[in-house]
Amino acid sequence: MKRDSQTPVELFDAAITGQRHAIGRLLSLVEQGGEAADAVSALTHEKSGDAMVIGITGPPGSGKSSLLSQLLKVIVAAGFRPAVIAVDPSSPLTGGAILGDRVRIDATDTATFIRSIATRGHSGGLALAVPGAVRVLDAVGFNPVIIETVGVGQVEVDVTASADTTIVVANPGTGDAVQANKAGLLEVADIFVVNKSDLPGSNDARRDLELMLDLSHMTGQEDSTGRRPPIIMANSLEGSGAAELWSAIVEHGEHLVATNQIDTRRAKRQLAELRSRVSDALLDALDNELASEQGADVVAALSDRRITPSEASSQIIDRVIRID
Repeated sequence: MKRDSQTPVELFDAAITGQRHAIGRLLSLVEQGGEAADAVSALTHEKSGDAMVIGITGPPGSGKSSLLSQLLKVIVAAGFRPAVIAVDPSSPLTGGAILGDRVRIDATDTATFIRSIATRGHSGGLALAVPGAVRVLDAVGFNPVIIETVGVGQVEVDVTASADTTIVVANPGTGDAVQANKAGLLEVADIFVVNKSDLPGSNDARRDLELMLDLSHMTGQEDSTGRRPPIIMANSLEGSGAAELWSAIVEHGEHLVATNQIDTRRAKRQLAELRSRVSDALLDALDNELASEQGADVVAALSDRRITPSEASSQIIDRVIRID
């Protein structure tokens, strides 16, 4: 049977045995959406949920991919089978992933699986396909599943909705610690990494983070259990800090289990996906309504100032959300 003609069930059976082409095809179906993606979701939903999901974010140029390359070596050496979802910017012409992060991640070990997913313009940068992709990789036996984001805008905070453990990477001498505080990452980061620790200013970056964590403690914004996020000093080019980072990840996972937070976080992930899917469906319905004759009439009336924006939105909402 040709690979392209395999059904989702056949692909899933092949993926469980480790056939990488089947895993890739399943992830492609998830990205494409529609009935095939729904079929994949039905196959993987009950068989997933055990893998540790790690989010790595931070500003562009902070060395996330280089750090991840070193971390993957440590994870594989510890006997795990990791998978990476690199959320890449979309090409403005094709909508596909640029694959920059995938190229930079050095993972030649056959135990590691890496997949780039395009943002496709989704708000914040995290594709709607990410939760489905996590389920596929989890269901076929990868653990942990690591989500690496493009690190721009709201995506840095959005990654926390998809992960059990969130790692924020900062650079010395760039004000990343201050920017992390402004972006709200101080409240959502479980682990901080000061990368390129051989550069001048690395101790200053650590001090800035420590001071901000102290302030977070005084204002009551820290973890409800009182846990303080550790700050790991790393040099991804030399590989230093990777082992310490993996130990911090394992420690945080144990902390989540011991404090009964793991189920709460995973329930929030399900809710976040539900909200994203409902929002996406409503936006599609909105676009269809605005493109209809009645929708065009509402837009024209708004443009002519015959109705207010509030009145126009109420009319469109009434048409999009019809309750019989």
